[in-house]
Amino acid sequence: MVRSILFNALKNAGIDFVASVPCVNLIELLDEIECDEGIVHVPVTREEEGIGVCAGAYLGGKNPAMVMQNSGLGNSINALTSLDLLYRIPLLMIISHRGDLGERISAQVPMGQLTPGLLDALGVPWYSPLPVEVEDVVSGAWTLAKTSGLPVAILLGEPFWQEL
Repeated sequence: MVRSILFNALKNAGIDFVASVPCVNLIELLDEIECDEGIVHVPVTREEEGIGVCAGAYLGGKNPAMVMQNSGLGNSINALTSLDLLYRIPLLMIISHRGDLGERISAQVPMGQLTPGLLDALGVPWYSPLPVEVEDVVSGAWTLAKTSGLPVAILLGEPFWQEL
């Protein structure tokens, strides 16, 4: 179910290039992306690497998304600010928001609590949809990214996963 909701939302928004760092919550989505011949999928070792790869893909005519866990947001801040924000390169970020309400792993909580504020401090618009909203939110977020030249984040927190 997760796979089809998120995957269909990305496809319908026109995303045709995905860089990713795995997260247990996103594994079904990544499997679907990997199997789709219409999407170029580049697994990367660090989120900042994915930001750069997605910027290059956009400059090469692709519609990119970065799929990652929110702990990787800290790894990607410099790339987001010195590349995407500086040069106004749009990017859709699909972020599994660990450390949100209901998190059972205490090590996830500090970054989970900081994630929305970090995105706000960067000036990166973000949305936290429920499954019934994800199609419209992903489409609108990618449109906003393209028209504004900004990265836009979709945070998928515990309420999202509980609804599925």
